[in-house]
Amino acid sequence: MPINHGVIKVLASRRRHFLPVMGLLVGFGWVSPAIAGEPPDSLDELLQMDGGKSSDGAGKANMDAGGWNPKFQGYFGFFQNKTAYTYPATGHWSLSRNLLDLGARGSLSPGIKWLASGRVAYDPVYQTTSYYPADVRHDQTLELMFRETYLDASFGDWDLRVGRQHIIWGEMVGLFVADVASAKDLRQFVLQDFDILRTPQWAIRNEYFKGDFHAEAVWIPVVTYSNIGKVGAEFYPFKPPAVPGYQNDILNDNPAPRTIGNTAYGLRLSYLLAGFDTSIFYYSTPDLLPAFSRSFWQGASSIIYTPIHNRVQQWGATFAKDLTENAVLKSEVVYTRDRLVSTFSLSDSDGLVKQNILDYIVGLDFTFAEETRVNLQFFQEIYPDRDPGIGPSQFETGYSLLLSTRYFHPKVEPQILFIQSLNRYDWMLQAKTAWEFSTNWRWVGGLDAFGGTSNGLFGRYDQTDRVYTELRYSF
Repeated sequence: MPINHGVIKVLASRRRHFLPVMGLLVGFGWVSPAIAGEPPDSLDELLQMDGGKSSDGAGKANMDAGGWNPKFQGYFGFFQNKTAYTYPATGHWSLSRNLLDLGARGSLSPGIKWLASGRVAYDPVYQTTSYYPADVRHDQTLELMFRETYLDASFGDWDLRVGRQHIIWGEMVGLFVADVASAKDLRQFVLQDFDILRTPQWAIRNEYFKGDFHAEAVWIPVVTYSNIGKVGAEFYPFKPPAVPGYQNDILNDNPAPRTIGNTAYGLRLSYLLAGFDTSIFYYSTPDLLPAFSRSFWQGASSIIYTPIHNRVQQWGATFAKDLTENAVLKSEVVYTRDRLVSTFSLSDSDGLVKQNILDYIVGLDFTFAEETRVNLQFFQEIYPDRDPGIGPSQFETGYSLLLSTRYFHPKVEPQILFIQSLNRYDWMLQAKTAWEFSTNWRWVGGLDAFGGTSNGLFGRYDQTDRVYTELRYSF
């Protein structure tokens, strides 16, 4: 709905009362549903502060008189404990994360809505054990984070969202191809649920809707990078090869300075054509994952690896099509220019080479009775002009298989996800059973296992197999 111009007058004349809203815009505060004067005596009074008048004339007169028509819709969130024991090599407790995710939502006027949420997590395992390095213990013991915290404004066919938000341009099972804008918490690799794994961005997003057409422009002035953790963590992603006579020293990630030149931006166009839900996009961003620049420390037998975030350009497309009532075909493809990739060549000055990479994935999703689901995906990463010094082959190919069902009980759902490379012995298995034993309560017990060579995507974590239990209360 179009925003009444009286809103602007009220904001200008009563800016003192709307400092929390301004804080929300930049992520330093929470929106308060309270307004000047006495609070409403009932929920009905709160939701009808415009006196129930809905005509443009009456609404404008009320706005010009100083009324906003705020609505508070309530709180939401969840509390979760996840505890894990890692059993290969030296068995140890590796996780006991207590996470509270809390948010609230409401509106300031018919055309302006708000949402504010945050997260606090505490893990005593990292505080009470000396198994991990000090940097890892400090990083993973306590976490405070703004989650989605934004203002929404609607102008007819246009929507504007300002603040910390999820920008999800692709979504396949267990894998990320077209989901280029989302930062991710990779301190547990990709083993967390997506609502925990994904990290929202501080962004300004403008969307246009017209029939089956949808356009979306995004600017991210302050980029949030994927969190790979600290050196020495179990799922730290970079393990350089040993060089005889040298010691490897890896510096912790230090994201690029927050300047205009390091912002991210993109455009996505979508259209529903002949039953195909299709989209194309362009995205320019500092790489959310670091590359590790290599240097030899003069006068010492050390090799220094410094994480850096080079700018990449990405073009992509997605499509989905219902083949039958029970089968859906999905596909995503992304072409990335100028991604830095580590090379084994010691003659290279910084140990990095720029590579153009084509990633694509095709998936079939089948649903049957008793909420039984079968998902099969084929994926490939292609290096058209592969540098001979890098680790990956020119064609890196793999598949994934997901099986889940509620056949045995309507509130019990076993699930298996298996992902394997077809180039080498390299695989990941996630097996779990979820039990919704009461309203708003869920228990999960599971196993995460890896296999393969030390330089494989999954095999590098071969000593981090774990069993876990998870308890979540949602409200």
